[in-house]
Amino acid sequence: MASKRSDIDPFRAMDVLAEANRMIARGDRVLSLAVGQPAAPAPQIARDAARSMLDHGRIAYTDALGRQDLRERIARHYADAYGQTVDAAQIMITTGSSAGFNLTFLAAFDPGDRIALAAPGYPAYRNILRALGLVPVEIEVDRTTGYILTAEHLRAAHEEHRLAGVLIASPANPTGTVTPRDELRRLVEYADAENIRFVSDEIYHGLAYGRAEATALEFSDRPIIVNSFSKYYCMTGWRIGWLILPKALLRAAERIGQSLYISAPELSQVAATAVFDAAAELDVVRDGYVQNRDLIASRLPELNFRDIAPIDGAFYAYAAIPEGESGATQFAADILQRCHVAITPGTDFDTRRGENFVRLSYACDHATLAEALDRIADRRAG
Repeated sequence: MASKRSDIDPFRAMDVLAEANRMIARGDRVLSLAVGQPAAPAPQIARDAARSMLDHGRIAYTDALGRQDLRERIARHYADAYGQTVDAAQIMITTGSSAGFNLTFLAAFDPGDRIALAAPGYPAYRNILRALGLVPVEIEVDRTTGYILTAEHLRAAHEEHRLAGVLIASPANPTGTVTPRDELRRLVEYADAENIRFVSDEIYHGLAYGRAEATALEFSDRPIIVNSFSKYYCMTGWRIGWLILPKALLRAAERIGQSLYISAPELSQVAATAVFDAAAELDVVRDGYVQNRDLIASRLPELNFRDIAPIDGAFYAYAAIPEGESGATQFAADILQRCHVAITPGTDFDTRRGENFVRLSYACDHATLAEALDRIADRRAG
């Protein structure tokens, strides 16, 4: 019998991907707008660095905190991108942001602690929290606040029942919204004043359109920063990310990491160190997302999608399904079977209201997105 802690919701985007892959294996041509994965490969300079290391022949364990050259390069990135001085000693290299969240939740919180999250939000947050014996407190956001969890939301939840932490993602998954700088400041300052541990998911930094991202470190040295090379840097399968930790939590995270993971893959660490020099190549990919964003923003209303969240960043559109559809789960299944287009039902991101919404990822190439939207339009016309 499986453990009680394993009784968590499935990650439905991955279930949709699995079904799409089964259809592809049968010979169907399926277009995927289901998973937040760049279609572009890792930049050439990163692949060259990995290839050179493979030729060297020895790939080994590193310190649990990661290679020193990568940690120093990340610290320099914060000076260049944000004007922030970050001590490389407070940076921990992780096996993707997924490991980063595990380490964060284990190092910073105890079983029973309550952690505030936005709903809709990334499902792995609440699933990991529940598996670790923590309590996700989902705060509903909607178009009235631009799908942003505000300091007022946080204050109301904390006054109702004390919180130990809050996790804010900006740009956010699934909505693509960017928390404005002033609102992020208010959130961080309120969390600090109330001794609420602030966790900032910044894995979509580099992918904001029109409204610049801010790191939570601009307002305090207490937040935990979670970031990854998967999104802007196009290195999803390399499973490589990082944490910036307050000094008080660094040794705790290191001890846990030593036992859970030993270290992030050295080959990926070498490639990640090199990828910071690929900005020109990566910005071309980003420009493609901008074109895709403009296309999906214009087409979704034409296809009768409603309540579309502001598409400020990342590479997602989150929208209510057209009127007359029976629900998002059936709608997504029908789109997959009839149109051979994979999208994700909103129940992945919002357990109470998600059956009215779907998420579409536009991380694919422009032609694929255009064809996918045309197929959905043909279904409605038919």
